[in-house]
Amino acid sequence: MDKAEKEQVVAELTERLRTSETLIVADYRGLTNAEIDALRTRLIEHGARFAVVKNTLTRRAAEAAGADALLALLEGPSAIAFVETGGDPVAVAKALSDVARATKILAVRGGILEGQAMSAGEVENLAKLPPTDVLRAQLVGAIVSPLTTVVALLAAPLRDLLGLIDARIEQLRGAEVAASAGADSAGAESALETTNNETTNDSPPNPQPQAGGEAGGKETTDGN
Repeated sequence: MDKAEKEQVVAELTERLRTSETLIVADYRGLTNAEIDALRTRLIEHGARFAVVKNTLTRRAAEAAGADALLALLEGPSAIAFVETGGDPVAVAKALSDVARATKILAVRGGILEGQAMSAGEVENLAKLPPTDVLRAQLVGAIVSPLTTVVALLAAPLRDLLGLIDARIEQLRGAEVAASAGADSAGAESALETTNNETTNDSPPNPQPQAGGEAGGKETTDGN
């Protein structure tokens, strides 16, 4: 590859890195050409392009594109799944994880999810989620929220969905705690009122003066 060809490759990689907010890097060493082609076809179905890259050229492209998080992943033979606009990062992560388990050759190193670095473990966790569209549909169906919250869920980046879920869970949990505390307080007041009533009912009545007692005694004395 001469200098002009290298410059062209760097320019193409730079453009891909600038337009792909999500990508996953893997070590493809040991895969056959047939296995690579099959994986490439599967990833295209999920909106991703799988490319075997040269680390030296990719580092130059990463620096030019400002994708510094990628640099640490470029060790050894590297292939990158570039998730295009409208692609499904969850399905792409799942496809790579499936091949890694099936072949025991492909090794996922990590990636970048909407501009943020991901470890290999985080890619695996991403692969365990439902597809993005299904996940958002489940959230809208499962969480009873004001319309503005629903709109926020639909528009939120994938990475922000977890934060929105946690916030909603905490909100609902706080409401349950408040309701429970109110019920306990009402129960305590009711029990206290019942105890006070029982105490009042059990007390002996105040003795009433007997009308005419002193008068009767006087009349007897006078009679004697």
